Amino acid sequence: MTPAAVFRPAWAAWRRDSAVPLLGALLLLALPPLAGLAGEPFLVSSFTRILVYGLAAVSLDLILGYGGMVSFGHAAFFGVGAYAAGMLTHHAWQGDLPALFGGPLAALPVWGLAILAAALTAAVIGAMSLRTGGVYFIMITLAFAQMLFFLATSLEGYGGADGLLLPARNAVPGIDVTADIPFYYLCLGLLVLFLLLCRRIVDSRFGLVIRGARQNRRRMTALGYPVWRYRLACFTIAGAGAGLAGALAANHATYVSPDLLHWSSSGEIMAMVILGGMGTLYGPVLGAAAFLLLSEFLPLLLEAAGFTGMKEHWRLLFGPLLVLVVLYGRGGLYGLLAGRRASRG
Repeated sequence: MTPAAVFRPAWAAWRRDSAVPLLGALLLLALPPLAGLAGEPFLVSSFTRILVYGLAAVSLDLILGYGGMVSFGHAAFFGVGAYAAGMLTHHAWQGDLPALFGGPLAALPVWGLAILAAALTAAVIGAMSLRTGGVYFIMITLAFAQMLFFLATSLEGYGGADGLLLPARNAVPGIDVTADIPFYYLCLGLLVLFLLLCRRIVDSRFGLVIRGARQNRRRMTALGYPVWRYRLACFTIAGAGAGLAGALAANHATYVSPDLLHWSSSGEIMAMVILGGMGTLYGPVLGAAAFLLLSEFLPLLLEAAGFTGMKEHWRLLFGPLLVLVVLYGRGGLYGLLAGRRASRG
């Protein structure tokens, strides 16, 4: 067999695996002008939300798809980031904070502190949760998320259960974030940077330890690796990524709500990861797009088809779709498109 024949299958698989994220990136770059040509400018705002939740889903995939940490409280870090950005912006506009927090560089301290708050929250929760495993880990992360949810509803000074309305988006140097298209490209750029960071983490020695611990934690410990510290560091990084997504979500909607921290939000983010493909990094972005587009257009399709009573129960149709993906497309939507299965660690 010639060398060309040996390497041809691997080369073809590499090309197909690389073509999917490249094509997706090109489509996302071209979306605002295409939406303008089609006379549907609202699509820019809809896809900005997809990018924000895609960032949150990628951060969950880092610990779920590669680390085997089934966290049912990931929305806690998403909500902490959103509330940190919302509270800081609220106080900055009231004059309670230095001018930097409300000036032309506002996004730097506000988003930086939002990321730090989410990372610290993840470090505290992870330090306790990661001493357990299996269903106990799931229940502890869920319990912490619900604690933070009820804390947010009790903050009457910040709207309580009604949430907090932000006066404006945080200013970014050189970018007019008040306009939807520049803010869209800002979110796209931050998503790409986080994807690159996660790819470096996964392919590094650190990532190999995380993936090895997913397969056999005792063996990695016997080899001398401080598995708990590695997993806690990974959990904290994922929390920081979710915190950035939360800060972007708060700026996109100029509103934060306790619902961002609810367990159902964690379930939605997990559904995005499973639908797109666990252990793929790019798949969760595709899963976020599929989930949010279905949630937006499926009720309209049901209404147009005459099933008006089913409009509010579109998840009854989404549920079987998710089950089919889990049963027959173990690599998720990304695996089906790229022709490969999700990472098993």
